[in-house]
Amino acid sequence: MSEITLPTLTPRSDASIRMAGSDEVCDACDSCVGRRDFVLKGLGALVAAAVMGTLPPSLAAQPIRWIQGTGSGSARRYPVPSEDGVHVDRSAAIIVVRHQGELVAFSLACPHQHAALRWLADKDVFQCTKHHSEYTPMGVYLKGRATRNMDRLAISVVGGQLVVDAGTVYRSDKDPSGWAAAAIQVS
Repeated sequence: MSEITLPTLTPRSDASIRMAGSDEVCDACDSCVGRRDFVLKGLGALVAAAVMGTLPPSLAAQPIRWIQGTGSGSARRYPVPSEDGVHVDRSAAIIVVRHQGELVAFSLACPHQHAALRWLADKDVFQCTKHHSEYTPMGVYLKGRATRNMDRLAISVVGGQLVVDAGTVYRSDKDPSGWAAAAIQVS
């Protein structure tokens, strides 16, 4: 990998150079930048480093990806994810997860009271936005008010694409064998 050199920026903090509430940049030197420009240029440099693949893996990780399925009715088709991660199709309220060689699909709703789930990359868990129940990447209940695992959706691989049937839902408390079988091994 090639190394990237990030620009050296000096944020202005001297009140005599910058009026309160102003983003005007002084003309005294080329390296003075306003707070907003400092943050934006710094974020831009991090994005450039991520695109070029020079960030450490812990910073370059993209824990969530937004996807859009194709198809009609309850069946949605997606490319089979090539690496571990969480993939969310907001329009169909479907989560596709590839984790340690397994693929699963879930409803975007928590099984407790159907609030939206969110992915917490730093904890490697899904969390309910309402009561903060937590689940593993494979949908196994860890803690909180929920009383069961996340609901899995029926999946299959057809013609090299992942097909998710949002109309077939497996609840771990009512159909444990169906829930367990709603996973596909991938290499």
